[in-house]
Amino acid sequence: MVLPKLEDGRNIRNILVRNGFEVAAVCTTGAQALQAADGLQDGIVITSYKLKDMLYEGLQENLPPDFDMLLVASRNLLAGCRHDRIVCLAQPLQVQELVNTLRMMENVVERRRKKRQEKPKVRRPEEEAVLKEAKKLLMERNHMTEEEAHRYLQKCSMDSGTNLVETAQMVLVIKGL
Repeated sequence: MVLPKLEDGRNIRNILVRNGFEVAAVCTTGAQALQAADGLQDGIVITSYKLKDMLYEGLQENLPPDFDMLLVASRNLLAGCRHDRIVCLAQPLQVQELVNTLRMMENVVERRRKKRQEKPKVRRPEEEAVLKEAKKLLMERNHMTEEEAHRYLQKCSMDSGTNLVETAQMVLVIKGL
């Protein structure tokens, strides 16, 4: 959340927290908001039209791609806002309208997050080589098929809480002795 008056930001944060939202930061400048966003992978930035160091447009242009923006401003200022990825709320704010709007935006962020997680992970060629070598070793020494070796690596990975490539590296070290 980034509002020029810290007290306004704190008041809105308190309302949001009471309604079950997590607020990562309350900022007074766009630069502070951008720095806070860098530590997160996605989210919603609530902002006013004019900040101490930039307009909302400058903030929106510099936010990481998986952040949405809720612009809170007067009806006159909102009339000129024509951005696809910015949701607008007119002042004075009504608590229920703010909460409902944020829940809707939160659902969009959550759907994007799920889509990102569903994408298969692309491994680097050197990681693929380690996996291939570990499977080859398991196939030769334990008389496994490639599918069995892969499932064995997956199970060991889940049991040990390490990723598949780390597990393959451990297999190579242990079996290579």
